[in-house]
Amino acid sequence: MAAAATSCGPRAGAPGCVVAAAGKDSVTSFQRRGPRASGPDGGCRRLASIAGTRPSVRNGQLLVSTGLPALDQLLGGGLAVGTLLLIEEDKYNIYSPLLFKYFLAEGIINGHTLLVASAKEDPAEILQELPAPLLNDNCKKEVDEDVCSHKTPESNIKMKIAWRYQLLPKMEVGPISSSIFGHYYDASKRIPQELIEASKWHGFFLPEKISSTLSVESCSLTHGYRSLLHFIQNIICEEGFDGSNPQKKEKNVLRIGIQNLGSPLWGDDICCTENCNNSQSLTKFLYVLRGLLRTSLSACIITVPTHLIQNKAVIARVTNLSDTVVGLESFIGSERETNPLYQEYHGLIHVRQIPRLNNLIGDVSDVKDLAFKLRRKLFTIELVSSISSSCFY
Repeated sequence: MAAAATSCGPRAGAPGCVVAAAGKDSVTSFQRRGPRASGPDGGCRRLASIAGTRPSVRNGQLLVSTGLPALDQLLGGGLAVGTLLLIEEDKYNIYSPLLFKYFLAEGIINGHTLLVASAKEDPAEILQELPAPLLNDNCKKEVDEDVCSHKTPESNIKMKIAWRYQLLPKMEVGPISSSIFGHYYDASKRIPQELIEASKWHGFFLPEKISSTLSVESCSLTHGYRSLLHFIQNIICEEGFDGSNPQKKEKNVLRIGIQNLGSPLWGDDICCTENCNNSQSLTKFLYVLRGLLRTSLSACIITVPTHLIQNKAVIARVTNLSDTVVGLESFIGSERETNPLYQEYHGLIHVRQIPRLNNLIGDVSDVKDLAFKLRRKLFTIELVSSISSSCFY
């Protein structure tokens, strides 16, 4: 089961759950304490607090930030611990690595343990390219300057559009207060080296794991997938992220990032032909991976080049085996790149699936018309306010 924060006591007025406090002016107010979990004796004990996490206001599920507050808002507050986030890569793989790096950078800032897996880039090099956090008092000022510097005269001219789009507010692109969940990052700068050195991370670089004398085994998983699963399982068990072997030290969260999963670099041929020999290899890998996530304090993000997978049935199975699915559609090389309606944006973002956790029915995002743009410093997500509904397919 995925890690969750539950409120104590079956009754609304259970002792110790709600405290009435009287102020100096004799005005009574009620303050709800943090989430609690039931102890072995049936009583109530406070749920262990983990840096960089918070319980969901909907179902008490423990959440971590994706590193992009606007995306956290779209996903219902953040990414649930014990779940898998699938990022559908854009055509030229320009913007999906940014979301991947934001997720890892957020882990470093909060002191989470990282596990970075890739068949293309050395994990150590990926960490060196993480964006720098905006943590100082001038954060709001820098965000405002970045937004203002990208405004064009054409953007100030309102088009004649449907009234419902004029009433929709823009997505939050800058920090509001210091207590906001998640951090903002400057894409034009790199994370300080001292933060990387102080962090704890594990790297899995596939070319280093492949032996020249590799023996063929009777297994439906490719060697890359099989090796990665063993690596993840060992880290979860040895470092106490597994619930069956509680951590001796302060509890922490394991952030797992897997890049370009399903590409030929992983030994998978689902992107090469429609009738591939390893069509079940990726889906079985995801099935086992999700089982490991469900029984540990971990959250995972993977990027998959779904636009290269020719078999649509494989894409459907991959989607069903993921908890959250977000797709990026870049305008580069498409007709929309020169369309004046999209001149302020770099692509569309599609929230295709939201996890079904502790609910009888799944949540569906009520925001559909979303676009993203990469500014000089920030990657922002906004509601498309200048496009009629006929522009979406």
